[in-house]
Amino acid sequence: MSAPSAPRAVPATPSPVIPPPPSAHPTAGTPGRRSVDWRIRFAALALIWGFSFLLIKVGTDGYAPLQVSFGRLFSGAAVLAVAMLLRRERLPRSAKTWGHLFVAALLLNALPFSLFAYAELTIPSTLAGICNATSPLWGMALSLVALSEDRPTRRRVAGLGLGFLGVLTVLGAWQGFSGLDFAGTAMALLASLCYPIGWIYVRRTLTGSDASALSLTGSQLLVGTTQLALVTPFFTSAPDGFPLLPTLSVLALGAIGTGFAMLLQYELVQEIGPTTAQMVTYFIPVIATAAGVALLGEQLNWNTPVGALIVLAGAALTQSHARPPSASRPRRPRRKREERRGAGGRRFSRN
Repeated sequence: MSAPSAPRAVPATPSPVIPPPPSAHPTAGTPGRRSVDWRIRFAALALIWGFSFLLIKVGTDGYAPLQVSFGRLFSGAAVLAVAMLLRRERLPRSAKTWGHLFVAALLLNALPFSLFAYAELTIPSTLAGICNATSPLWGMALSLVALSEDRPTRRRVAGLGLGFLGVLTVLGAWQGFSGLDFAGTAMALLASLCYPIGWIYVRRTLTGSDASALSLTGSQLLVGTTQLALVTPFFTSAPDGFPLLPTLSVLALGAIGTGFAMLLQYELVQEIGPTTAQMVTYFIPVIATAAGVALLGEQLNWNTPVGALIVLAGAALTQSHARPPSASRPRRPRRKREERRGAGGRRFSRN
């Protein structure tokens, strides 16, 4: 699933997310030599975020959607709090920063996490994972309006159109969307829309903050946890018990799928750069689909994987940049000509 925050251009992401995807605040610390190859950590991050939709589905079997989201944020914030203590990171001190973090936590954590949990009450986890892959498409459409530096190109516009054609294919538009739970699908798509809105807001408000990436993200999850802690009691009742499998799913969703995954993502951004790191976004729906079919026995019609591939192709186009003509076809330097007049007044050139 899409990454929690991104004070840079709207990326393709994850994550849960994602972002990435994916994208991160300016990284803290100095990247050092890693004992595990980055490709292994990249694959681990894709698996973690891909399985998040399965964990949401299992979690809602024992808890209300808001309780799943609250448990997820609480566990994720706890992991980042420990990391901040170990790295001696401080919380932001500016009241203005905390105000922006309140909005960012709502748009990037509390609201989309809850919408996905509600959506999976009525739609398969495979469809939720594919809906999450539309975030880059929403981001591209919004950035053309909200970010003046993002100029439309033919390739990006084509990718946008191709991506939404893929969405219609997934939803079976030619069949009149028969057999589709409209409310659940709409909530999953709305959750995916929340991420690029949040990214644009963060870019406009938190770029250049003195706080580190870890401090901002940990504080953001803390704010999101507080938001749901205040809201959840008004819409849910206390659970009768703590069923083992849903409880483990919620804890894993938060501690591993949110907290640990963010730390892993920051390491990748430091080591291989944000462009390569955000490519994890394109593996998430594939893994989510495979997990839902293999482990939950969810049905898969032909249009779902075909539409998902079209969505991913469109998302990839919106994030690509055409090479300038000078890069693909370098111009040969013109040979200078020296002209002079001869005794007879004729012009002639000497190369």
